[in-house]
Formats: sequence, structure tokens, C-alpha cells
Amino acid sequence: MKKCRRLIDNQASISIRTQCRLLGLHRSGVYYHPVPESEQNLRLMRLLDERNLNYPAEGVLQLQDYLRTQGYPVNHKRIRRLIRKMGLMAIYPKRNLSRLGQAIYIRPYLLKGLAITACNQVWQIDITYVPMAKGFMYLVALLDVYSRYVTGWSLSNSMAAEWVVDTLQQAIARNGKPVIINSDQGSQFTCSKWVDCLEQEQIKISMDGKGRAIDNIYIERLWRTVKYDYIYLSPAGDGWELERGLANFFEHYNNRKCHQGLARKTPAEVYCTPLQVDVESENLN
Repeated sequence: MKKCRRLIDNQASISIRTQCRLLGLHRSGVYYHPVPESEQNLRLMRLLDERNLNYPAEGVLQLQDYLRTQGYPVNHKRIRRLIRKMGLMAIYPKRNLSRLGQAIYIRPYLLKGLAITACNQVWQIDITYVPMAKGFMYLVALLDVYSRYVTGWSLSNSMAAEWVVDTLQQAIARNGKPVIINSDQGSQFTCSKWVDCLEQEQIKISMDGKGRAIDNIYIERLWRTVKYDYIYLSPAGDGWELERGLANFFEHYNNRKCHQGLARKTPAEVYCTPLQVDVESENLN
């Protein structure tokens, strides 16, 4: 749809009405310009993001109480709209946890009891909201579980499935492909574009159980590090500044930051792209 809108030419000899009809677009979509969030909403989103990082089980009413203590007596409907826009969801027991629902693209969780013993055996992928001084963006990253090495990342102003697939393909081109990729059950991962891409690459698909953030724990820890060590300390002024800052951060994270869980080595020291896991010998329990 966005590609079609870019084909509209105000200087063309035919009218905008005719161009829209030929492209299958509604004229209102051509003239409409999204209204950015207000300064106050951006401050609220920044507070909600940090609160969710520390207390992921808090729902809308608890977040409303928290914002009230911070001097923002806002309506619960406003909070619900903002956290949906940020892609946040509280972790709590839900009904019918044993049912996978109607989503035909949901896949089972494959990592339970699996011994992760090599690089490129298991990658994890996730998307997070990134606040800026004015506005916000979304960040997607892929993490090799064995080495904690960030194999790929990118920024976007929307959470489109195409963006996630492009980031994956770039990571595979640089580092080779993993045996398994684990994600949550977000709409970007429970769709034909994502599932078809992994099946074509012959990569096994693993997904968290609904509401189980600990299934993707390593990349959740990465988000905490990214936000507390860079994003919250130095809010970027725009997307270009944010991209440059994240490039420097991930270069430091991969090549200079030592991890106690890696015997005080850096992820780059542990990560070994040429070492691949024999798919046939994998015991997925």
C-alpha cells in the first residue's frame, strides 16, 4: 500500500482521482498525514516503557496508579492505547492456556530441555519500543543464544513483517543460518511472510508460550542492557542519531563487553560462524 501511494504524482497529466482509481487506492489515504504523538504522550510512553521493563506483570490499572504517583492522572483508555502502540503486554495467566487458538502460523516451543552447545544452533528474535527525545522507533534484534552475539538488528518506524524478514535475511547473509529461531507469538512472527521465509531456509521455528516472556529470556536481558546502558542515558534526537548510537552500542556489546556467563569473554570471542550444528543430530525433545 505504501509503495502504491509513492506512485501518486501531483504533476501528472491525469487527476489524483484517476490515479487512485487505477492503483486501487482511496483518495483519503493519499491526503491524510498521521498526527504525531504529543509531548506529554511521549513522556508517558517513556515512563511506561521503563516501568514495563522492571515490572512486566503490571496491567493497565497498575500502570495508571504508577503514572498518578508520577504526577500524570491520565485515563486508563489513554494508557491502553499507548501500550498497544508500543507493543507492550502484561504477563499474567490467561484462559485456555493449553489451546493454540486459530492462528495457523503458531509453532510449538522447541527449546525446553534442549542443550545449547554451539554457535548458530539457536537464535532468538524480538522487537522493542525505543523512546527518543522527540518521537520513538522500533528496534528488532537477533541474538545467538550460545555466545550472546547480536547477529543482526535494525530500526523502523512501524512493526511490519517485511522489515523483520529483511533483517533476518541480512543476518543470515553475514553470519550463516541457525538451526532454530525462537520468537514470541507477535503478529510479525505468526504470519505467512515469516513462516514461509524460515521454511524456505530450512530453519526450525520455535515460539514462546503465550504470555511466557522467560522463554525468550536472553534477548529480554539484551533489551534491559540496551535501554539502561544507552537509550535511557542518551535519548537520541532523531532516527539518524539513534541508528549511529545503536551501531556503536552493539559494536561495543559484541566485541568489548565481557559477560560473566561466558567466562568473562566477549560474545565475539565465543561466537564462531563457521561452526554449524548437524540438524539430524539435534534432540528437540
